[in-house]
Amino acid sequence: MIFSMADPNAELSSLTTALDDITRRIAALAGQAASEHDDAGASELFSVERALRGAVRRLGRLGKTPLRQTRT
Repeated sequence: MIFSMADPNAELSSLTTALDDITRRIAALAGQAASEHDDAGASELFSVERALRGAVRRLGRLGKTPLRQTRT
């Protein structure tokens, strides 16, 4: 059996940080679309932002519980 070299908790933290950054960028695009009166685009982008914020929260909850390394 080969063990994964990456610490799953470190990987989870890194992914959470990256997803949070993407969420902020999507929010900025949504705000820009709203200010330009692109209601359809803003609506879609705000929906994506909400979904991503939910994902960030879920990953944050996972990060509070140490994960075990998996075998590959």
